[in-house]
Amino acid sequence: MMYARRESKASVSVAFLLLLVEACSSSGSSPPKSAGTTNSGGANGSAGGTTPSADGGTASNGGAGDAGGAGGAGGAGGQAGAGSAGGGAGGIAGGSGGATGSGSGGATGTGGTSGAGGSIVTGPCDIYQSGNTPCVAAHSTVRALYGSYSGHLYQVRRASDNATQDVGVLAPGGIANSATQDTFCAGTTCTISAIYDQSPKGNHLHVTGPGGWLPNGAKEADATAARINLAGHPVYGVYVYGTGFVQGASGVGYRNNQTQGVATGDEPEAMYMVASGKRFNQWCCFDYGNAETNSKDNGPGTMEAVYFGSSTQWGKGSDTGPWVMADLEDGVFGGQSTAASPTNTSLIADFVTAMLKGKPGGFALKGGGAQSGVLKTMYDGKRPDNGYDPMRKEGAIILGTGGDNSNTADGTFFEGCMTSGYPTDAIDDAVQANIVAAGYGGG
Repeated sequence: MMYARRESKASVSVAFLLLLVEACSSSGSSPPKSAGTTNSGGANGSAGGTTPSADGGTASNGGAGDAGGAGGAGGAGGQAGAGSAGGGAGGIAGGSGGATGSGSGGATGTGGTSGAGGSIVTGPCDIYQSGNTPCVAAHSTVRALYGSYSGHLYQVRRASDNATQDVGVLAPGGIANSATQDTFCAGTTCTISAIYDQSPKGNHLHVTGPGGWLPNGAKEADATAARINLAGHPVYGVYVYGTGFVQGASGVGYRNNQTQGVATGDEPEAMYMVASGKRFNQWCCFDYGNAETNSKDNGPGTMEAVYFGSSTQWGKGSDTGPWVMADLEDGVFGGQSTAASPTNTSLIADFVTAMLKGKPGGFALKGGGAQSGVLKTMYDGKRPDNGYDPMRKEGAIILGTGGDNSNTADGTFFEGCMTSGYPTDAIDDAVQANIVAAGYGGG
């Protein structure tokens, strides 16, 4: 028994000496032996995902932290493994364990901000739809008129080879991608060969064919003559010019005599156009709206189109013009008769909103600046006598000419809509606010 106790004490002493020797060896500056090297801890977790640059991108998830590396087997008398920031497990047998720690995950990436077209967009036709007076025609060479519209706005024709190119929008509900036109027409000239209807009705406009005052048809508009800015972006309008009463000459005009959904007879409707407030004349007729389907004068009440200019051939407004008036065939009216309407005052602005609404028994005219302000009611009352009540509308669509293709007027068109039904005043005001917010500006 006494022998056994002495053997135990000796074993403890030997073990203590070995530990002391190991501690002394670990305090030296020599690099660890290869057999006794402890692996360093795992590298820190990768940084969080970066914010994507795409417009309206979703947030990247943060990178997951790497697991700490396992400590190597400790050699006899080897140096203790020091845990890295990523935290390796300590060496065994002879080395003091490194600090254990798991690698921390990278910071979570934040979501990209919404870019152009990333936010919800509302167009004039969305506003009309909300009032149960949907668009049956929506024409523009400068912007989408529905918040979700991502199709083509218009088409240009190249003079050098007669090739055509469609021009779309920068983003759904957005502005015209004019760079498409600029690239296609570089080194030559182009005309506007089609203005697409953005409504589901497909009432596209093409150059006016032969008929009425245009025995040889009209001409396509110069595609670059009406350059402006919309929200700071260059876009192109429709530059309409008349013939100046030159025999056989053709002015600019667009038309569709076979439409879908446009009001006929005495059905209610509305229409507006945004036009240049600086380009107009006193002749007939810079119109946009409902007209005869045979391009002829079919008598009073067979058309209903909004007019902008200073014509005094029939009716007129007060002052000297220009005015917003209604072309109802065989007469352009600023009110209930051809006499000067005292409430229909001159509309002076760089860009104008001209609006006409018609219903059984009456019609209304409104106008305002397209860059600021609200609409003014220029007239709201009965229709003219002698054939205008009830109306006999035929449902064609015209731009730049009268219903019988009379083509002596000047003007510049940027956008316009036609509706089914008679919108409320609140809807009119909301449409005007939308036009102002679009950001019309000089070229």
